[in-house]
Amino acid sequence: MSKFREYAKAWIHVETEIEKQLRANEILRRLKKTYPKARIALHYKNNFQLLVAVVLSAQCTDKKVNEITIPLFKKYKTVRDFARADLKTFEQEIRQTGFYHNKARNIIAAANKIAKDFKGTLPKTLREMITIPGVGRKSANVILGNAYGVVEGIAVDTHVGRLAQRFGLVDTDNPEKIEQELMKLYKRKEWFALTYRIIDHGRAVCTAQRRTCGVCPLKDICPSSLI
Repeated sequence: MSKFREYAKAWIHVETEIEKQLRANEILRRLKKTYPKARIALHYKNNFQLLVAVVLSAQCTDKKVNEITIPLFKKYKTVRDFARADLKTFEQEIRQTGFYHNKARNIIAAANKIAKDFKGTLPKTLREMITIPGVGRKSANVILGNAYGVVEGIAVDTHVGRLAQRFGLVDTDNPEKIEQELMKLYKRKEWFALTYRIIDHGRAVCTAQRRTCGVCPLKDICPSSLI
């Protein structure tokens, strides 16, 4: 465990719940001010293309996914198009996103399931979304929020998980536990945008490789900046 994570964990154990809540609120206030237009970075033209982009983004940058989906979404526009895709051809078309064997199988299977079980339309509940191949809770939260404005949780990707720990808001690296802790700290109306505000901060200031605490708007209320 890195030194700053040890410090952040220690911070959690000396901070009262009221102090933690107040600090969490201040973190959100500053993130809102710094990233007022935070939103999903993936490009798509319909809800199933959104699902495809989200599946492709696993272990791959949004920038690379957007490059690959330009020709992909010209060829495959609808659920039926993806359901009829040739597996081997499709694998090569998405190869650069990594893990392309599993991603290709899941996307084609997802298209077939949605066509068969949901009449070609993405479901609108988390319970139904996580029955779709390749879609876990994090992906379901992303898809539901962007497709329908349905917010049943907080999407915890690598940025959200990393920064929630660095901020000293959680004492775990388990994504589902992180989600539950953040849901307790923030009002439901903030859940959807919170993900993208944290992601933007994780890309611009507090990256996995480097923390530029000197320019961080949270430097005086983040335990990781005090080391």
